[in-house]
Amino acid sequence: MKNMMTIHHKHKQVGFTLLEVLITMLIILIGLLGIAALQTRAQIAELESYQRAQALLIMSDIVDRINLNRETAPCFVITTNAASGVPFMGVAGSGHMGAPSCTITASVKDTIAEDTLNDLDALLEGSAEAVGGGSVGAMIGARACISYDPATAIGSAGTGLYTVAVSWQALTDLTTPTANCANGLYGAETKRRTVSTVFRIADLF
Repeated sequence: MKNMMTIHHKHKQVGFTLLEVLITMLIILIGLLGIAALQTRAQIAELESYQRAQALLIMSDIVDRINLNRETAPCFVITTNAASGVPFMGVAGSGHMGAPSCTITASVKDTIAEDTLNDLDALLEGSAEAVGGGSVGAMIGARACISYDPATAIGSAGTGLYTVAVSWQALTDLTTPTANCANGLYGAETKRRTVSTVFRIADLF
């Protein structure tokens, strides 16, 4: 009889109880939720990094185009209110530059400057790539500002410092950018991302 009770007792200890199974499933569920949250954060970080890389490329492109059109460089100075970063080019909004007008050389160079500004405007609007009829080739809410400080000129006019700033919409909050461009158009300023550079056009004559 004692042996039979021992065998019966051992038989009851085989396998998992329902409570153990539920606890195991709960632990697995928490782990899966953590992985999903991590994946979401990784995707957001990847998009933020991609947008910043695009902004840096566009900013560099703007600087190159101004240098290529040095005779009509003043036509590229579209941002007259450096405090609020308007006017700007890119995605429409209060403060967009509108149709460019260049009257520096009274020649075809003025037209080239206008066409260049229109090209940059379209580039910021994402016209380089379209999906479903919508332009998606740039950052979210991409805008650019170009300003000039005549007080920094060295010798001849036009040798002062130019500032190019590119702004876009972020998905997470960070500190407010120090560079001004299209301020107040992205909801909270902590969601406005801006990269900027300062340069000087060399006087070659």
